[in-house]
Parts: sequence; C-alpha cells; structure tokens
Amino acid sequence: MNPIHRRTLVKFTASLLGTLTLAAAPLAHAQEAPTDLIGRVTNEVLDTIKADKALQDGDINRLMAVVDAKVMPNVNFSRMTSSATGPAWRQATAPQRQRLQQEFKTLLVHTYAGALRQVRNQTVDVLPLRAAAGDTEVVVRTLIRGQGDPVQVDYRLEKTPGQAPGWKIYDLNVMGVWLVDNYRPQFAQQINAGGVDALVKSLVERNQTNAGEGKR
Repeated sequence: MNPIHRRTLVKFTASLLGTLTLAAAPLAHAQEAPTDLIGRVTNEVLDTIKADKALQDGDINRLMAVVDAKVMPNVNFSRMTSSATGPAWRQATAPQRQRLQQEFKTLLVHTYAGALRQVRNQTVDVLPLRAAAGDTEVVVRTLIRGQGDPVQVDYRLEKTPGQAPGWKIYDLNVMGVWLVDNYRPQFAQQINAGGVDALVKSLVERNQTNAGEGKR
C-alpha cells in the first residue's frame, strides 16, 4: 500500500472513537448484536463526515458537541480512561477521575480531528463474530477499504446489564495497536513523576497546545 494512503486510513480509523456520530438514541438499539452496532455506527460516521463540512474542517466545538450528545452513551469511557490510567485510578478522587475523563476525551478529539479531512470514499466491512452465545465481552473485527490494501480495525465491546442493556465500546485496535495500551505507558510516566494531578496537568497542557495549533 502507498505509505500516504496507509497513513490516511490509519488516521481515519483512529478517529472513529473521537467522532462517532450516531443518528438514533442508544435505547432504540439496546438489543443490537455487537457486529450490527459497529456496522451501523461506522457507516453512519462515514455518511455524516462526508455530508458535514464543519466536521471535515476539524471544528473542535462541533466535534465535542457531537461526541457528548451521540458518542458517550455508546462508549464506556470511564473504563477506557481507568484502563489507560492504571492502578492510580483506584486512588484518584471523584473530581480527579472526572477531570481525567474530560481531558482524555479532549485529547482524543484534538488528536484525530485532522483525520476527518482525509475521509473520501472509504467503506467498512464487518467480519463474522468469533464469540460464544453467552460471552459478555467480545472483539468485533472490521476492514476499512479505500485506496490500496484494506486496514483491519478491531473493537473491544462489553455487554452491559441494568436498565439500559446493550453493548458498549471500550477500546480500539488499529493495525495491532490498542488505543488504551498506547496511552498507558505515557500516563504511567506522568503519574510516577507527580501522581494523578501531574497527569491531569500534562493532559491540560497538551490540549492547550493542540487547541492553539488548531487555530493557526
């Protein structure tokens, strides 16, 4: 695959968690199979990005509003953030946890906003699920097809019980690299240097830098 096309596909697939734009309320799809959820979501992402100039231009305020309204109900972002934070999450206070989740989400949105400009004619194929009927955690595999060879993207999902049952995404794998695994050592370095507050401070600074660069 052409290196430029490969980088484009990798950036695009990594942006999915930061820009999933679901058209329907999550309760309407509570009983969806995990493969159906991923297929619906990713195709809606493609359609929405292609039709929305503001998303293509990386409008951060627009992206954040979409993420808050449409994405978070379908992602276990608390689990994602706690997994990336590691053991220090258990010692973190409620305000620290809330701040970590907010700054981590902002980091992801800023980091992958540029990928939206690359969306053109990509399509998504969802591969058959390899899981037993009673499994409550599964991996859904997909192929992103564009120019050149397809890129495999995997999603980890968990089945949630209670009043709003259904499947929720909590990790994403692009070409063998899981999102949480990618950030965990970076977060650990900051925590070891100064605790959870140091990690929050580092995320805030990174987000401020990203915001400044986005305005140029």
